[in-house]
Amino acid sequence: MNQLTNLQFALPTGSIESYISSVNQVPILSLEEEQVLARRFRDEEDIEAARALVMSHLRFVVKIARGYNGYGLSQADLIQEGNVGLMKAVKRFDPDVGVRLVSFAVHWVRAEMHEFILKNWRIVKIATTKAQRKLFFNIRSSKKRLGWLSQNEVNDVAETLGVKPSEVVEMEKRMSNYDASFDGAANDNDDDETVYAPAHYVENKSAGPEELIETAQLDEESHNSLHKAIAILDDRSKDIIAKRWLAEEKATLHELAAEHSVSAERIRQIENNAMKKLRDAITA
Repeated sequence: MNQLTNLQFALPTGSIESYISSVNQVPILSLEEEQVLARRFRDEEDIEAARALVMSHLRFVVKIARGYNGYGLSQADLIQEGNVGLMKAVKRFDPDVGVRLVSFAVHWVRAEMHEFILKNWRIVKIATTKAQRKLFFNIRSSKKRLGWLSQNEVNDVAETLGVKPSEVVEMEKRMSNYDASFDGAANDNDDDETVYAPAHYVENKSAGPEELIETAQLDEESHNSLHKAIAILDDRSKDIIAKRWLAEEKATLHELAAEHSVSAERIRQIENNAMKKLRDAITA
């Protein structure tokens, strides 16, 4: 037991090969040793005991990570994520349940690796729901050859996971897509080899920064000109223009006629005269 708790915990970081070689040299715990260390960590919060538990199981994380080599991601990154899962498992491990730590930890290790793969396999997230995650990894493992799944393979996956065959087909389509640059890479070759990225044919109809600034300035100038023009009107004309043109609920000619004790025709005349003065003042 002293050998386990006195382990040198500094592992090499120069290369993944050196790391794997080092973790494979860490002794594997017996059931008795594992139980003692787990209880010390659980009951006494002994960090050294937790480290010994983690160190002795690092080789298993490496073994699990090798099973995901086909996803095109760095093995070092997969191992690192798996180690996070291992540490979470050690924190939650109960030695009195009657299972070995490796059996308990494998689910946590795989969960962290799965999350990492789903986040980094594509720029656009390929699976968000629990069912889609299961489909993603099951389709990957079900493919025995290049090309699309046969109808029998689709039906087998759907029956195993309890989903519709159409959902299996949809996930396979998602997995067959690839990330593409919006702008596209620079291409100095001849026209026959030119790759047309979406930026070349997808029209951006939104205004650019210079147009937005110009529009804002014009709006501000128009607003200031209008206020200056209104200031030259008499009070009655101001009131009529405000209630006929600027209020959310526009007043009628008859309502303003009753308010100002004149005819509706007179209100119309005052309004027309005021609007002419405003136009002349703004365009002057």
